[in-house]
Amino acid sequence: MTPGKRNLITDVPGILVGNATDQTLKSGSTVLVSDKPMTTSVSVMGGAPGTRETDLLAPDKSVAQVDALVLSGGSAYGLDACSGVADALRASGRGFKIGPAIIPIVPGAIIFDLLSGGDKAWEENPYRALGRAAYDSAEEAFALGSVGAGTGAMTAMMKGGLGSASLEFPDGTVVGALVAANPMGAVTTPGDRHFWAAPYEIDGEYGRLGPDPAAGLGTAFESRKSTAMLERANTTIAIVATNAILSKAQCQRVATMAHDGIARACVPAHSPGDGDLVFAVSTDAKPMTHPERDLAMIGHAAAVCLSRAIARGVYLAHPEPDDLLPTWSQLNA
Repeated sequence: MTPGKRNLITDVPGILVGNATDQTLKSGSTVLVSDKPMTTSVSVMGGAPGTRETDLLAPDKSVAQVDALVLSGGSAYGLDACSGVADALRASGRGFKIGPAIIPIVPGAIIFDLLSGGDKAWEENPYRALGRAAYDSAEEAFALGSVGAGTGAMTAMMKGGLGSASLEFPDGTVVGALVAANPMGAVTTPGDRHFWAAPYEIDGEYGRLGPDPAAGLGTAFESRKSTAMLERANTTIAIVATNAILSKAQCQRVATMAHDGIARACVPAHSPGDGDLVFAVSTDAKPMTHPERDLAMIGHAAAVCLSRAIARGVYLAHPEPDDLLPTWSQLNA
């Protein structure tokens, strides 16, 4: 397996991603959409999720496919970004059709960034417009770091961010990950330099520093974030995607396996104050040759991509005025 040509989730054919960023607000939204409905499921392992329409993604529920997925800042307010995306989809005639009615299916998840600074004294919820703007900007190439849903993200010790990564199999199967990394945990070992995800790095995509040579890691926990904010101001939300043809149940298994990528990149992970969640998407384009074995490898690749995406999002975060935490680049200048 090697990274796709962009090393982004959009290496999965048909997938587009758009970001809308408001640095005055210190928040934003990110939208993933395809040229046709996507088979999708979800796995929620954090103790404090904020979601829209995730119950619908269980394998036993009636709607098999979705029209778009949203990752957003803004806590509960950010779920309104899904409404902006639904407006755009309806205007283009996309959605679940019941007689003359069109109902776009747009599940979403949010991170808590309401205490990350910025002007939060709005009179009208800004996230509906951010969702629509993110949808309208969707394309194959998109920025990472302090953009979209990652704008106000913070890890335990430094700014978080929006990350993405991909892997391509020799047979043409592609797997990618997209993440807004805002965990309670740290993404670097003590000293702020080495990423927990270092063993999974490819081609120096987050600094080429390698694993921390120290022993006894993980026995203590320090958090600049909890000093500056509140313990529950956390969550890592992600989407993993593949062009392999998967059922909803198989997507759910891939989403569950992909959570290993969060645990390998964030220490600790899946805490009571995190809303850790992974959507898994299939564009239903490529049949699996050996379904059980291929599904296992797709889930494994999703976890590897997700670890790399988390580290990339933090590595590429950039400083902005009035940030509460430094970026990785500032700490390692």
